[in-house]
Amino acid sequence: MKVGRIAIVTGGNQGLGFALVRGLCQALEPEDVVYLTARDMARGGQAVADLEREGLAPRLLQLDVTDPASISAASRVIQERHGGVDILIGNAAARIVRERSSAEQVRLFVDTNNFGTRRLLDSFRPLLRDGARVIVVASGFGQVGRLRPALQPQFDAPGLTLDDIDRTMASYIEAVEGGRAADLGWPDWINIPSKIGQVATMRLFAGAGGWAARDILVNAACPGLVDTDASRPWFDDMSQAQSPDDAARDIVWLATLPPGTRAPHGQLVRHREVLPWR
Repeated sequence: MKVGRIAIVTGGNQGLGFALVRGLCQALEPEDVVYLTARDMARGGQAVADLEREGLAPRLLQLDVTDPASISAASRVIQERHGGVDILIGNAAARIVRERSSAEQVRLFVDTNNFGTRRLLDSFRPLLRDGARVIVVASGFGQVGRLRPALQPQFDAPGLTLDDIDRTMASYIEAVEGGRAADLGWPDWINIPSKIGQVATMRLFAGAGGWAARDILVNAACPGLVDTDASRPWFDDMSQAQSPDDAARDIVWLATLPPGTRAPHGQLVRHREVLPWR
C-alpha cells in the first residue's frame, strides 16, 4: 500500500497559513495528510470546519511555536501516527503594530519568528523523511545586504552555527529594549533583523550536511506582498497585493518539488526565483 505524505503548516488558522493548508489539500493526493496547526484549538477547529465545507479534509493539531512543550507534543503525535513528516512549513508569526513601541513588541516577535523557527526545526528534524521539503515563510526583507556591513558577519561568516544566530537575536532583543539598537546600527523596523535571522537560520540548517543524499530541500520563502490583516497597516498602497491563495501557490510549488530536484536549496525564494542573500 502506498504511504501517504504528511504535511504540517504552522499558524494555519488564518491568512497565508490557511491558504497554504487549502493549497496543499488541493495539490496532494487523497492518501496524503495535511495538518493545520494552531495555537488556539477553537480557532483551528473553525478553520478546519471551513475547509471541510469546501470538500477538503485537513486534520487539526495544536502547536504553539513559543511553547517548547507544545512543539514536542505535536512532534510526538506525528511520530506515533505516521512515523515521519514529508512537508514542514513554518508559517507562524507574531504581528507588530504601529500603536506599540518596538521595545514593547520585540521580545515576543523574535521569540515567535526566530526562536520559534529554531524550536520547530530542532523538534521535527528527526522526523524528516527522505525527500522532505522544509520551508519557513520569511520575507524579501530577510536579505543580509539590508544590514550595515559591520552587522552582516553576525548572520553570514565562516563557522557560524544556529546557536550563534540565536545569540545574535537575543542580543538584538536586549539592544531594542534598552534603547541602544539605533546606536549599534540596527534598522528602525524590527521586522528586518528578524527576517534576516530567519533566513540565516534556514541557510545554516540547509548546510548542516547529508540533506542532498536524502533528497531533502530546505528553503526560506518570500510570498511577496499579501493582503492580510497583518500587512495592511504597514503599506499605504495595497492595490498590487496578492490574495493569500495567490501567494500560497508559489510556496506550495516549493513544498512539492518532485523527487530528485536539487535546487533551490538553502535559498530565499520569491515567485519561484532565488533572491540574492547580499
